[in-house]
Amino acid sequence: LLMFKSAGREAAAKFEKHVSYIHRWEQAKEDYEFVMTEHIRMNGLYWCVTAMDLMGSLERMNRAEIVSFVNSCQHPEGGFSSCPNLDPHVLFTLSAIQVLVIFDALEEKHVEPTVKYLQTLQLPDGSFQGDKWGEIDSRFSFCALACLALLKKLDSVDVPRATEYLVRCMNFDGGFGVMPGSETHAGQIYCCVSALRLVNQLHRVDADLLGWWLCERQLPAGGLNGRPEKLPDVCYSWWVVSALVSLDRLHWIDTAKLREFIMACQDDEGGFADRPGDWVDPFHTLFSVASLSLMGEPGLKKMNPIFCMCEDVLERAGVRVP
Repeated sequence: LLMFKSAGREAAAKFEKHVSYIHRWEQAKEDYEFVMTEHIRMNGLYWCVTAMDLMGSLERMNRAEIVSFVNSCQHPEGGFSSCPNLDPHVLFTLSAIQVLVIFDALEEKHVEPTVKYLQTLQLPDGSFQGDKWGEIDSRFSFCALACLALLKKLDSVDVPRATEYLVRCMNFDGGFGVMPGSETHAGQIYCCVSALRLVNQLHRVDADLLGWWLCERQLPAGGLNGRPEKLPDVCYSWWVVSALVSLDRLHWIDTAKLREFIMACQDDEGGFADRPGDWVDPFHTLFSVASLSLMGEPGLKKMNPIFCMCEDVLERAGVRVP
């Protein structure tokens, strides 16, 4: 992992190549990769749409086709699925609402049914299950609260209990796990920190203790991992950097070295991989460019660290960000 360091130091972001890569991905509906990702299709749409918006090329996406697809995935009970005829889930519901907000396509028919669906997912202890089958994860709390914030309906659920549940997921090291007592993980930290910020409860976090744990995720080559003793992965650039931005501790890591790692993960033909030399995909492409935006990379729109959506979209939608 040290071999790429000098190559990434002065590398320029190939944003035009990345735009072309995302556009090709959206068009290649007969490809094996597209067919085999049906179970996360809604998430994939969000990754692609947001990446294109961030790089100033949203107009290259087929708005009418995408909005029609999203609408086809809404269930009678209000939630959204990854594809038509599959079960709704809070993960896909958030992605669907994000896409609709980005395209200015959110309508009243989306709002109340979605709110009612999310209300059914909150449990008496304040946690949220992902769907009717009952899995609990602090990610789901963030997804539900973020979705409600985008709909301007945060007061539709029991926010105090949701807050207390998130606080119970906090560990001795300042981080958060998937549920109380679970191991701290950078992805869960992003979710819990963002959720607490949404409900104006970020003061419940020990910013110095958590900031120290997060800055220790940076490895000698510049990349970030999600927990101790793991390899770096470019997607953790987002989970860690966004949390550090919310905590006002971004200066605690070497952003120049992190940029080197991210640039080394981009392919000459477009797209970003998890690590240098691996296959590119839309997931890692979005979170690479989103992280670069938070670090002030020229040529990108300004990204919001909570919603992972462009700031101008949230301003246009009238979404209040604490």
